[in-house]
Amino acid sequence: MMSGTTEIIIRTITAFLSLWIFVQILGKQTIAHRSYHLYIASITVGTIAGNLAFNIRIKFHYFIVSLLIISLTVFFLNAILMKHRLYRKWIAGEPEVLIENGAIQEEKMRKIGYTLDMLNQALREKDMFDIHEVDYAILETNGVLSVLKKPKFRNVTKSDLQIDTSSEKMFPVELVIEREILEENTRHKEYNKQWLMAELNKRSLELSDVCYAVVGTNGQLYLDLYNDSQAGLHDA
Repeated sequence: MMSGTTEIIIRTITAFLSLWIFVQILGKQTIAHRSYHLYIASITVGTIAGNLAFNIRIKFHYFIVSLLIISLTVFFLNAILMKHRLYRKWIAGEPEVLIENGAIQEEKMRKIGYTLDMLNQALREKDMFDIHEVDYAILETNGVLSVLKKPKFRNVTKSDLQIDTSSEKMFPVELVIEREILEENTRHKEYNKQWLMAELNKRSLELSDVCYAVVGTNGQLYLDLYNDSQAGLHDA
């Protein structure tokens, strides 16, 4: 017979591993609570795992069966969401338009229990303090408010100013973190290990001098050195 302490240790480790496997199998959207069923599943699985860790009065295998059932249920619902659009709003919920063409949709807000105070708070979290600047505001299924400003209040883009963006080549490529070369990233056909070492040699630097090295979207090499007085942007 194992002691109560030993059993709790085993249960706690099992609970943690069960949650980890649950998230790994069902995807990162489980963490983000992108839909009703994932939100409910996360709470349920968390409760089951919590009880598994310390409630030694309930048999161990009951918890495992419960976790398997809820996991299979979520997996089944996800499969329905992928194949049948008709059922999505019932399973995952649907966005609600709270402001349309600058007009607040009071009836919809009353229907979902969303107050003006809640709307204003959500807008402030988007750095919008003047509600008259809003063209559309949509409450997403995960509870986040998406906002589109009226045209005259939107930020000017490079396209509006007809600025050439051809110099913005690519996604940033990290090459060094804390003196360690990221081997996978240096397989890039242009920014490989030989290129990196040549760039360091040009600046009379050793790899041991570099805390962080990344090639930005504009093709420039940024070096952050342990000696901060030498760090900065360098053309690639």
